[in-house]
Amino acid sequence: MNSPAGPHAPRQRWDTRSMTSSDFQFARNAAQHRFELRQGETLAGIAEYREEGDRVVFTHTKVEPAFEGKGVGSRLARAALDDVRAQGRKVEARCEFIAGWIAKHPDYADLLAS
Repeated sequence: MNSPAGPHAPRQRWDTRSMTSSDFQFARNAAQHRFELRQGETLAGIAEYREEGDRVVFTHTKVEPAFEGKGVGSRLARAALDDVRAQGRKVEARCEFIAGWIAKHPDYADLLAS
C-alpha cells in the first residue's frame, strides 16, 4: 500500500508511548488524509480521516492481512486518537472500528463530538 506520491512522501513521525514495540512507527500522513502504522517500510495499517472544522472524522480503518490479530489496529487507534487529543480537536467516528475501540476505552469518550 505505498502512496501514489511514493515512499518518500512527507509524513509527520513521532514516537508514541502507547506503542509496545519499537518495531512500529506511527505517522500522520496529512497529504493522504490518513494515520499510518508501519513496521520498517511496510505499511501495517491505516486510519483514514477527513477534517471538518474542529473535528477529525474517521471514515475507514484497515490493517494489512499479515498484521491482523496482532494488536496493530488497537495501536493505530490509540496513537491516532492521542494525536487528535494533542491537537485539541474532537472526533467523529464514522468508522466502525474506531467507534468500537472508543466504546471499549471510555477514557477516550471525551474526544467524541456531540
